[in-house]
Amino acid sequence: WVRDPYSRLPHPLPTAVWNFPRTSEHHLPLQIGETVHILQASEGKGVRQPWPDPTLSPGIFPASLIHLKGAVVERRGAEESVIPAEMPMVQEITTTLREWATIWKQLYVVRARERYRQVKQMMYELMERRSQLLSGTLPKDELLQLKKEVTSKIDYGNKILALDLVVRDEDENILDPDRTSIISLFQAHKKAAQTITQRIQEETSPQQSALGCSTRLAASPSHSLYLCMRNFVCNIGEEAQLLMLLTPSPSPRSENYVIRWASTGVPQDIELLNNLKAVFTDLGSKDLKRERLFLVCQIIRVGRMDLRETYSRKLSTGLRRPFGISGESRVCHGCQEETPQPADNDFLHNMIRKAVEGKDINHKGQGFWVSLKMLWGDLSQVRKDHPHLVDRSTVVARKLGYPEVIMPGDVRNDIYLTLVQGEFDKGNKKTQKNVEVTVCVCDESGSVVQNVIYHGAGDKPASEYRSVVYYQQRHQRWMETVKIAVPIEDVHKTHLRFTFRHRSSSDSKDKSERIFSMAFVKLMRPDGTTLRDGEHDLVLYKGDSRKLEDASAYLTLPSTRNLSEPKLLSGSSFRVSGGTSGLTVSARDSFQISTLVCSTKLTQNVNLLGLLKWRSKPSLLSGNLQKLMNVDGGEVIKFLQDTLDALFSIMMENSDTDVYDTLVFDALVFIVGLVADKKFQHFNTVLEAYIRQHFSATLAYKKLISVLTQYVDHASQGEPCEPLMRTFKALEYVFKFIVRSRHLFEAGEAGGHLSARMASVHLAGSALISLQGAALKYLPSILEDVFGIFDSSVLGPVPPCLSAPTECRELLLQTAVPILQELIEKGEEEDACIELLSNILEVLYKAQKHIQLILERLLHTVNRRVIVLDRENTLRVSTTAATAITPGGHCGRAQLLTSPPSRQDFLMEIFILFKDLIGKTVYPSDWMVMNMVQNREFLHAINQFATTLTQMFLSNSSFELQLWNNYFHLAVAFLTQDSLQLENFSQAKRNTILAKYGDMRATIGASIRDMWYNLGHHKIEFIPGMVGPILEMTLVPELELRKSTIPIFFDMMLCEYQLTKSFSRFEDEILRKLDSEVEGGRGDEQYKQLFESILLSCCRRHPELAKPGENFVALVTGLLERLLDYRAVMNDENKTYSMSCTVNLLNFYKEIDRQAMYIRYLYKLKDLHVSYENYTEGAYTLLLHARLLKWSDEANTAPMQGLHSPSLHTQRQLKEALYNQIIDYFDQGKMWEEAIHICKELAEQYESEVFDYEMLSDILREAKFYEKILKVLRPSPDYFAVGYYGQGFPTFLRNKIFIYRGKEYERREDFEMRLLSPFPNAEKLKSTSPPGEDITSSPGQYIQCFTVQPVEEAKVRFKDRSIPEQITNFYKANHVQKFSYSRPFKKGPKDPDNEFATMWIERTTFVTAYPLPGILRWFAVTSTTTTIISPLENAIETMMKTNEKIMSEINRHQNDPSLPINPLSMLLNGIVDPAVMGGFAKYETAFFQESYLQEHPEDEGNIEKLKDLIAWQVEPAASLQWLEGTAALGCQVPSISVPGEPHKPRQTHPCSPTDPAAGRGDPDPRTEGDGGPAALP
Repeated sequence: WVRDPYSRLPHPLPTAVWNFPRTSEHHLPLQIGETVHILQASEGKGVRQPWPDPTLSPGIFPASLIHLKGAVVERRGAEESVIPAEMPMVQEITTTLREWATIWKQLYVVRARERYRQVKQMMYELMERRSQLLSGTLPKDELLQLKKEVTSKIDYGNKILALDLVVRDEDENILDPDRTSIISLFQAHKKAAQTITQRIQEETSPQQSALGCSTRLAASPSHSLYLCMRNFVCNIGEEAQLLMLLTPSPSPRSENYVIRWASTGVPQDIELLNNLKAVFTDLGSKDLKRERLFLVCQIIRVGRMDLRETYSRKLSTGLRRPFGISGESRVCHGCQEETPQPADNDFLHNMIRKAVEGKDINHKGQGFWVSLKMLWGDLSQVRKDHPHLVDRSTVVARKLGYPEVIMPGDVRNDIYLTLVQGEFDKGNKKTQKNVEVTVCVCDESGSVVQNVIYHGAGDKPASEYRSVVYYQQRHQRWMETVKIAVPIEDVHKTHLRFTFRHRSSSDSKDKSERIFSMAFVKLMRPDGTTLRDGEHDLVLYKGDSRKLEDASAYLTLPSTRNLSEPKLLSGSSFRVSGGTSGLTVSARDSFQISTLVCSTKLTQNVNLLGLLKWRSKPSLLSGNLQKLMNVDGGEVIKFLQDTLDALFSIMMENSDTDVYDTLVFDALVFIVGLVADKKFQHFNTVLEAYIRQHFSATLAYKKLISVLTQYVDHASQGEPCEPLMRTFKALEYVFKFIVRSRHLFEAGEAGGHLSARMASVHLAGSALISLQGAALKYLPSILEDVFGIFDSSVLGPVPPCLSAPTECRELLLQTAVPILQELIEKGEEEDACIELLSNILEVLYKAQKHIQLILERLLHTVNRRVIVLDRENTLRVSTTAATAITPGGHCGRAQLLTSPPSRQDFLMEIFILFKDLIGKTVYPSDWMVMNMVQNREFLHAINQFATTLTQMFLSNSSFELQLWNNYFHLAVAFLTQDSLQLENFSQAKRNTILAKYGDMRATIGASIRDMWYNLGHHKIEFIPGMVGPILEMTLVPELELRKSTIPIFFDMMLCEYQLTKSFSRFEDEILRKLDSEVEGGRGDEQYKQLFESILLSCCRRHPELAKPGENFVALVTGLLERLLDYRAVMNDENKTYSMSCTVNLLNFYKEIDRQAMYIRYLYKLKDLHVSYENYTEGAYTLLLHARLLKWSDEANTAPMQGLHSPSLHTQRQLKEALYNQIIDYFDQGKMWEEAIHICKELAEQYESEVFDYEMLSDILREAKFYEKILKVLRPSPDYFAVGYYGQGFPTFLRNKIFIYRGKEYERREDFEMRLLSPFPNAEKLKSTSPPGEDITSSPGQYIQCFTVQPVEEAKVRFKDRSIPEQITNFYKANHVQKFSYSRPFKKGPKDPDNEFATMWIERTTFVTAYPLPGILRWFAVTSTTTTIISPLENAIETMMKTNEKIMSEINRHQNDPSLPINPLSMLLNGIVDPAVMGGFAKYETAFFQESYLQEHPEDEGNIEKLKDLIAWQVEPAASLQWLEGTAALGCQVPSISVPGEPHKPRQTHPCSPTDPAAGRGDPDPRTEGDGGPAALP
């Protein structure tokens, strides 16, 4: 047997249900949800099978961790795909949850708490919905609603998490792009994006959130509110009527739902117990958008007049008395509790107002409990979707008024009567009357029409209605509404009669009461229209009770008061004219009612009535047709079906004449125009339902086409034809009527007749230059209907829209396409043109027969137009159309249609168009499916172009450089676009794309490689121009792509080398491009290794290129290493390491003599320094550029950088500007000595070269720098040695030591904190000794930091001279390249009394690559030396440093006698008699003993030197005595103690300001001379 190539076979799908980590090399690690391929199952010890595919690594795992899910293997030819048998929605939820979980964890890490909680809640809800779907227990309606909720939540979550948009079909399943046209796919994306935007707006809108109605559902034209009464607890004591209604205000908006309640506390109809449910229908979107919608329940007691009366006497019963009101304003899903509010004798209308105001009341345990649920759709839809809720027993309470959409067949003939109010005089009674109104419907004879009055929904019809009785009220306000349902044929002969009688609480008195007044109103007016909506003030008649019920006595009398009639005096009455009736009109009493007619058969408009009953007066038909245009749109819409029936009846019954054809056509256009109005947009479905189900005029198409052709002819002759413009707006439905009429016509010969008529219409339409835009705007709406006018029996099983006869389709296309072409070229009516083109392409989807006409006439036009459009919605739509026109097969055919010159132009246009569209990213990034489908079509087309280029434009005679160049740039742009870079996507998205579309980069990359090798000897023309694009392609992080395309570089090298014996142009270009590409984020360590290995292997196979090729590869890999290091740290908050990498790069470019790149990075480094206020380093950086320039008027050859560059043309100008900037930076960095050097060089130029004395005078500001050196405090910076050990550091730091120059007043602790911040995982080494190999080779990060001392270079010009310390201190801490660190250690026997004797010093000297300060605040250590300092040498160094300090203090006091001498005296005191360590007395004990000299005879010279240094310190004591003489009057000078003696305070010497010795500053004569010691103590 042969297996079906497109079969679906059941197959188990092994899926992991638990995570399984790999703890052995034989284990197969598993994650929850992963599927596996089971090779072998065994009990006990697992067996590992050999696997032939080396790319897949099998392993063993516990069988208990795997669940076998049901699945189906779908075969498509040679391909197999395993599809889980679960519901698609369940699979989507599972995939979504896994994708969200990853992002959810990231939100936790970045502490986005609000979003974290939101996603968590949505995930919980999705998991709950998934469980419900898997249970399989949901009914159909709930399952559909659940799917809608799930998809809405998934789409919303994807949007807020910046994931891809999911497009779906009508059943909420994910749309398959392979089975959908591009146009439909675009429309689906557009619709989905709009829906999600509305959902987000709804989430952020408090009002919409409070209502709980989404915008998507509220857009439905009709809604219903389902109500189920759970319980009613109220102490009434008698029977009651519960009347429930919906209202946005005290005025009702729905029929009453009536429940008759027994005195026992249960419904009177016991079968309704626990089955009291109703549905309030016809709620429109406006009702849901109201701020509040109230559910009100009126409680009417039926029984005695007063509950407090006892049955001791016989009481009247059956009275309807007000009892209470219950109201709830939060009408939404769920259970509601309402509390009755007592009414007693207050009007129920007033009580409703109080209830809706929400005043607090004490319900005393009484309540009214209901469940509410909003159902979407009209009654028929609700019954279909919710059969378990809305069944035959469910009461339907309709809206008081028309629904927003009146569907055909929804025949309604309801008149709602509201008893508004009345005022009755008490007459001869002592108290006001207890008035009861009785309403009945009577015919012309006065007989009561039976069972036409409904108290409300859920109640049986009655013959009369009795109002609520209010006790002794003059002014009665009932506001009670009942429904009158009179058969349509009896309305014209019926009227409403209202009788009034007084009701007594006593049964005997009550029976004696007679009717005291009567009112009536006819339902039909004399002109045949129905009673007007609104309030009616009725005339009250008095008379004999029998006369009051005699129709012949009152029907001829007026029923309503005219507003113009004057008010009569209170208490008056008069007899009606004629006096034969025996009735009088009472002006004392008044009575008002309100009526509302909800009828699809009874109209209140005379003009509309004349049209509907046109047969009764045919002579007025023309006028009635014209008057229809003046009828209110709402009235016409209510009678839409009847009006349309009347119009087509007129047309058909006058088929032998065309007198009424134009009028009927205009009337039809008028009605369709109404439906198109935004106000009545929901009636589109009504009109379509009428055409589909109720329209029956078989010959209407002839007359409609005749009038349409007539209008077109008039317009083509230049005559003004205003109706044609209106007709275009209604064109869609006009053609629907035409097509439907044609389908209903049974004659076989009608097809040719219709085609001829259609031909005449469209041929005439081609001449409408002035109306082209309007015609095109509405033409797309008719295409599918026109394509469907032929008999389905002829078409067979093929869809009509795809199988219309060739001549019909060609006729339409030949008419529309030229008009389209002209308008697109002019840029007019773009939206209409795009819509028409999209519709044509949609209809022609998969029917390629007529695509040739589109290609010939429109392809060039559309291409040129799309190129100039911006990125707005128009571009998206037109791009979709262009993509639909230009898939691969079509483009290939388009090329064959053209001659070689035009074919070249065509390809050039297409290349430019595609590249432009790829660069503009037409669709949003989250339209993943749309982007990938577009890319797939582009890929097919580009491959077609490649074949054409190779076949037709490769030979020497036909080679087109620009065409090939454009191809390569397009292909590379396609390959490198963001939407194809799979590594930037999540794993789930990556898997989805690979499964559906594959990695298109590999396909196009292979094509580019083949096309390059096809060029042959033409390759040299693309060097160096194509180096950059090819480099960009090879940098794409796809291994196979890199392996296949990197050899192109060698081919370029070889090509250039064979021609010029070098590849310098290639080398220069790749170095220049590599810098920008890597800095832009491309390239990695793998690329560096691949580049090196592939090119080296290629070069070594060609002896001529072996050596230069190796040098080139070394050069590029060295640059790549530095560029990657630079990129890795350039975005760090701490720019320290960015500066290091920048210096590495600029040094590299300097070594290879790439001055432009060198200068570029100099300025990057300068900007980094200035941003961190490293002005000194910034100045040194700029100085490097300045040193490259000459003092000449030569033009600048290197690219200029900086804000000052544009106006500086010569090297002298630029160097001068740089020097001024450098001086400013040195000034801010307190490096005034360096600024002085620059000033001197500038001054030399101004004085001796350019003789610009004005600038010379300005530059002599260097004088102020000298002053700053002496006067401004300038602390010396500390220097720190930092070692970075371990393999965890970048290569430019790894296992290297750097010397850092600290900031002013920066402590080592602060420096270390700043140092460790970029490396939070680094460990600080506590020892200062060099670490061992275990540290340097470990994968971790270890940092060593300690303070080092600068080693000053000897300054000959300062030797043996008394120089101010402000001058000398600068050179101690600046221009230093050597630094030392001394580490003390013990050696030899330990002497507890004198540690100096065994205190050895290990001194490490570090030499940096460059002096500090420089272009960095740190430099790497290039060499390290270690020396051992003996205890004696250590003592000599210590004394020398101490003596220098003493001498510095003495010099300070000599230069400024006003300084305090306390620091000097304390210094001397600490030396002579130290509090700790013993001072130099310990040196005497350790080194001046005979035993030491005998043991170390080689140290005799050092011992003498130490004695001289100690003896020298006696001289400062004498100097201190002299300084005391210069101290201020009354100052206390601390004494200097001799070792071994107690401290004695020195006596205070009063210093007279007039003493000549005090001001002279003459030194003590004993200290004069060379400063040597006078004698040893």
